[in-house]
Amino acid sequence: MKRAKWDAKFKACRERDIDFSTVSGLPVRPLYTPADIAGFEHDRDLGYPGEFPYVRGVQTSMYRGRLWTMRQFSGFGTAGDTNRRYKYLLKHGQTGLSVAFDFPTLYGRDSDDPFARGEVGKCGVAIDSLQDMETLFSSIPLDKISTSMTINPPAAMLLAMYIAVGEKQKLPAHILTGTIQNDMLKEYQAQKTWIYPPEPSLKIIADILEYCAERVPRWNTISISGYHIREAGSTAVQELAFTLKNGFTYVERGISAGLPVDKFAPRLSFFFNAHLDFFEEIAKYRAARRIWAHTMRDKYGAQDPRSYLMRFHTQTAGCTLTAQQPENNIVRTAYQALSAVLGGTQSLHTNSMDESYALPTEKAVKIALRTQQLLAYETGVPNTIDPMAGSYYVEALTNELEREAYKYFEKIDKMGGVIPAIEKGYFQKEISRSAYSYQVALERQRKHHVGVNIFTEDEKPAIETLKIPPAVEKVQIAKLRRLRRERNNQRVKEKLRLLRKAAKDGENLMPRILDCVRAYATLGEMCSTLKEEYGVYREPIIF
Repeated sequence: MKRAKWDAKFKACRERDIDFSTVSGLPVRPLYTPADIAGFEHDRDLGYPGEFPYVRGVQTSMYRGRLWTMRQFSGFGTAGDTNRRYKYLLKHGQTGLSVAFDFPTLYGRDSDDPFARGEVGKCGVAIDSLQDMETLFSSIPLDKISTSMTINPPAAMLLAMYIAVGEKQKLPAHILTGTIQNDMLKEYQAQKTWIYPPEPSLKIIADILEYCAERVPRWNTISISGYHIREAGSTAVQELAFTLKNGFTYVERGISAGLPVDKFAPRLSFFFNAHLDFFEEIAKYRAARRIWAHTMRDKYGAQDPRSYLMRFHTQTAGCTLTAQQPENNIVRTAYQALSAVLGGTQSLHTNSMDESYALPTEKAVKIALRTQQLLAYETGVPNTIDPMAGSYYVEALTNELEREAYKYFEKIDKMGGVIPAIEKGYFQKEISRSAYSYQVALERQRKHHVGVNIFTEDEKPAIETLKIPPAVEKVQIAKLRRLRRERNNQRVKEKLRLLRKAAKDGENLMPRILDCVRAYATLGEMCSTLKEEYGVYREPIIF
């Protein structure tokens, strides 16, 4: 009766003429009550932190025991340039490293490759060989820091280089901690950096799972990434569904390769986007943990509770940064970071205000790091675990996102799974439609972006930017050519021959890749060797 009276009063009120929906387009009711979570059972649907189904977080004490890792994504110019930036960030309180590679490295090409011209060191650090990797981590003890590397088609090679750097620091592989992204499915769906076709790519991933389970047990072998799916234009629902479905596909490939699920699943991790819609993002993370826990236990038969844990890194949404009024980006990033922390992230990168122009300056990246530190040490937010639990709106939205994700799972299964859906262009079309719809909503002012389509200014902002000089490319190429002259080229040739033979014979490639790395074979030489055996992927033309 009271609700009916309130509804009548509300209907008589004037509402603003805007679209009351989430960024993903889910309608938002004016008020949420217990009726919106009818049938909700605390122990079954929510539980406790560190306990199944992990909606409230994957650790019992969460941030009361340990704060999230503050891991700023960084890389530019040469390995020496980036090494200096890492030391700057560590000096100012960063607690983990995250490597951004340039485009030639992402595509497995050396810096003197004709296709690399003009891109060397521009959007990340240039890494051609173990020599560069040694410089990148010079005077940084790998036993005291964890490192995340955003690398996909050549992930096996960069992991091998990292292991080899550890060897040179007298550190055994079993104590190294960190993550390689190594998520090729989302490359075909969204980010578009690939080398080989899907099947050999998944074979290499299975090799990494097997190798690390035995020899690098503390390494996260895949960071299953929704971030780039979201940056390409997906909704939160699509990011949630496509990322988890990709994760389940990797689990199935690991099992098909003969690995017990509990042997490798505990080292799978995730990477999500923190977008603009504060509550939708929090609900997304909570729904993701519940779906993963139930599916790993009930479908894949995992018995080790560590296999149920969805541990994830979060990055604030680069696609929301604006060139207009760039100082606004500081505020956007702070709200997005808050949603990630309230959603229970394990590590976090906060974007810098100038990243719509260029890679961040030292001043901008320090402000971004300080944003995390203010959140951690001044706001009181980490003092209690999952303060959003029990909110009628958050719990209802968590349930709705979960339901919508399962609908996508059913559609993908009907197409035969993720690989056939990629070949049909399903993910690409879904993401592009969502990106178009959101752009239309902005242009028609159904959604708002401050400084872009509301509260605009004519003044051109004066902002300092980081410039990568052309000399960087010349220096990198000269260093690479000197390496080729001075190394034992006969040894390199033999190691590359054995790598191709291992690919032909279906062997695990990691030991052979490590041999090549130790001989100072270049990234391009190793990737080209595998191209000869596996071929190169060509994306289907889809209209």
